[in-house]
Amino acid sequence: MGDYKLPNFEEMGFATLDLEREKRQGFSEVVYCEGKTEEQNLAILKKLAKSHNQVLGTRANEIVGRRAELEIPFCTYYPLSRVIKIEKEKRISDSERFILVVAAGTSDIPVAEEAALTAQIMGNRVETLYDVGVAGIHRLLAKEELLQKANVLVVVAGMEGALPSVVGGIVSKPVIAVPTSVGYGASFGGVAALLGMLNSCAAGVSVVNIDNGFGAGRLAHMINQMR
Repeated sequence: MGDYKLPNFEEMGFATLDLEREKRQGFSEVVYCEGKTEEQNLAILKKLAKSHNQVLGTRANEIVGRRAELEIPFCTYYPLSRVIKIEKEKRISDSERFILVVAAGTSDIPVAEEAALTAQIMGNRVETLYDVGVAGIHRLLAKEELLQKANVLVVVAGMEGALPSVVGGIVSKPVIAVPTSVGYGASFGGVAALLGMLNSCAAGVSVVNIDNGFGAGRLAHMINQMR
């Protein structure tokens, strides 16, 4: 392998932390808290916080979130989105370019907030526009000026998932569609919205997984830094 050095990592028994992910990808390893024990989550978050100025945890329950706030400096827990944010210092953001996170309904806000907080901690200006779904399309059209000014848009919707197509037909910027599991029986836990978004006839619409606000926020950040 010559002079090649393997990236630095730390073995914790239950986790192997990628300590150089920020160097390779621009942000530290993000902790998916769901499925881990309280102690595992806290140990991982504390270890990452020692070597990074910004650390993000997603899908954290309130017990883990509140303990993290008490035990880790500069830590904030957001119960609506279930996000843990450790921010020793803020990243410099471009105040002119911004990401707009749009939610079809109030029930979609938890996923939308996960996307917004992800993009914010990564150093982006983020604006939000909530409860403007297609059942009352005039609410969206009244905000067309804001839609047009955004550099990247994250559009979150459940039910039939029509909103990203509508937004994609209005703006000339990239639209990241996020299907949510919001809806009655035949929504199949977000599958109906996912399929609707994948079949969008609007050009420039990409789609992430169901309820994946983090993935949308991360992708929006990468696009916003390039444009």
